[in-house]
Amino acid sequence: MNGWLDVIDGGLGNAIQDAGRYGYRHMGVAVSGFLDPVFAACANALVGNPDDAAAIEIRGLGPSLKVRQGPLRLALSGSISASILRHGGSTQELPAWHSATLETGDILKCGAVSGGTAYLAISGGIDLVPQLGSRATYQRAGIGGIDGRLLAAGDALPCHRLTRNEYREYRGEPWQHPSGPIRLLPGPQVDHFADGELARFLAATYCVTRDSDRMGMRLDGPALAHRSPAHADIVSDAVTPGTLQVPGNGLPILLLADCQTVGGYPKIATVIRADLPRLAQCRAGDSLRFTTVDLPQAREIQRQEATRLTRWQQGITTYLPAGYLDENALYTCNLIDGVVRAEPPIRD
Repeated sequence: MNGWLDVIDGGLGNAIQDAGRYGYRHMGVAVSGFLDPVFAACANALVGNPDDAAAIEIRGLGPSLKVRQGPLRLALSGSISASILRHGGSTQELPAWHSATLETGDILKCGAVSGGTAYLAISGGIDLVPQLGSRATYQRAGIGGIDGRLLAAGDALPCHRLTRNEYREYRGEPWQHPSGPIRLLPGPQVDHFADGELARFLAATYCVTRDSDRMGMRLDGPALAHRSPAHADIVSDAVTPGTLQVPGNGLPILLLADCQTVGGYPKIATVIRADLPRLAQCRAGDSLRFTTVDLPQAREIQRQEATRLTRWQQGITTYLPAGYLDENALYTCNLIDGVVRAEPPIRD
């Protein structure tokens, strides 16, 4: 390990996340983890990490970090950029979908996310002590990450130093999530709604409200009618990220990574796993439309997206940052073989 980052400024809405905390839902513990596991996997791939390595999830203004012990490789994914202040005084821009190597004393200042969610990955992952098998921050229970809270000035992040500086960096094309309607599996309480309400829901457009967080997002649009007032409540049963609950006011609530494990509102549908990352990029005011698929289609879509991610990771290329000497080009392209002295000899 022996790598350290000091948090100069925690920014706004940023926390440590990984792939999530599984195996504890029967105890009421949320899965948590990355809102957009695809963007997180891209950032991790750019620094040589596995997909599930702990990273910083950025939801507002990004953090400022100083390398206490380096070198460290970092990379951003999402609609965000950063600047690097080198300990020698120079400044370098770090765009998203590119890596950069920082030395001891260098400072990284991340900007604000212009989209929904971005990620900052660090070589070797953020090596905090796992809680219940995960480093994911779950604020409502105060577990994971750093004391179960958002990043703050004065925090220290253990990570892994690079064994050697290759001087070359890595980049990939910006990932594009699929467009079009969000895909759903109907049910399991679709029979609690009046006849034709599912079709009416699918024909409508809904708006993401400001009353949204990592637990879920409330949608504004045509209110859905339950079969009767009594059908607006059920005996609490299991919910999962992607569940579309509809309370008595008829306006859907779309649950996300930090959602509770059970709920008492009827569920008209569930977002398929492959489309959950798309929800992480939604902002207040964005419009959403929905369509249904069946289970075999959902599985095929997930397989296709997994294949696309693998191809993206295999397509990562290297490049030489500005200011570094390309020795390979120098020795293979820029020398004239056999020339010892080009100027005329000096005569007395």
